[in-house]
Amino acid sequence: MSTLRVTAEELTVHEHPNADALELAQVGLYRAVIAKGAYRAGEFALYIPEQSVLPAELIEELGLTGRLAGGSADRVKAVRLRGELSQGIVCRPRALAGVDLARAAAEGTDFAEVLGITKWAPPIPTTMSGEVESAPDLMPWVDIENLQRYPQIFESGEPVVLTEKLHGTACLFTYVAEGERTLVTSKGFGAKGLALKEDERNLYWRAVQGHDVPAVAAKLAARLGASRVGIFGEVYGAGVQDLAYGTDARTADAPPGYAVFDVSAEIGGQLRWLDPAAVLDNGELPLVPKLYEGPYALDTVLELASGRETVSGKAAHLREGVVIRPTAERYSPVVGGRAIAKAVSPAYLTRKGGTEYE
Repeated sequence: MSTLRVTAEELTVHEHPNADALELAQVGLYRAVIAKGAYRAGEFALYIPEQSVLPAELIEELGLTGRLAGGSADRVKAVRLRGELSQGIVCRPRALAGVDLARAAAEGTDFAEVLGITKWAPPIPTTMSGEVESAPDLMPWVDIENLQRYPQIFESGEPVVLTEKLHGTACLFTYVAEGERTLVTSKGFGAKGLALKEDERNLYWRAVQGHDVPAVAAKLAARLGASRVGIFGEVYGAGVQDLAYGTDARTADAPPGYAVFDVSAEIGGQLRWLDPAAVLDNGELPLVPKLYEGPYALDTVLELASGRETVSGKAAHLREGVVIRPTAERYSPVVGGRAIAKAVSPAYLTRKGGTEYE
């Protein structure tokens, strides 16, 4: 899930092709449906992104009572309104009446806390939970931002790699060379510096043990001279999320589906991000499918973000999206960290009966 930031943005306004009383306000590459005439191009307004949870007072003020997602009808979710995808909310809350929104946009002010807006935390099923313990040696993982919110991350023509984004649950594995220790956690627990205690019933431990990840990490650490190695993979299959890729994660007879999407190593005290296809080149672990390698073009990314999945080899269901990264790892001043982003399929965002566990 992307970082939650509620910011003032300059709007570009488009006609709604299917509704005379509606328009589309564009922020980055996102578009949100608005009432016609509510805003003009070049004006500034607040943008509340998807997966935000709004307080009751703000929901009532915006006239959205009973119209948002979740059991409490308080979560912002992508929807189609008169045939057009609407992602996020564009508004000017009364609480910001005296705020210079143009200046706030220039300064990148985050209004989430002021407005009581929080980031939605997906529920944790029993198979993904367990006893936890403090784990300061965990290799860090960061949220991948959405390209549609930050379209300036990549330069046109920059060499990039696109891999398929899988709809499962992220398994964060750390191997510590000193003491040959292994640490396993989820994205949610890992963000709190917690590791899951070993448990053969736990989904993440089943994936790590079933695919022999500790042995692969130990060999990689020795080869690189690394004090720590991080192997980050997606665990998937029926019983994990609604998209199963032709795999059943509920049976104890076989490990759940697993595919590595990132690798890091601490070498000489420095954290390095590594290309999984380069350092795991002997088929030691399954990797997320590579869909494209070549010059960056937005149209190519958006086209490949949609379509059918390639993991099962049977195009069993729709594709969640893609992850984009430069062929040469670099820093991005746009997001203040790694130059990496995701692009998500509109069909995935608006599918019925979807699950969104951490």
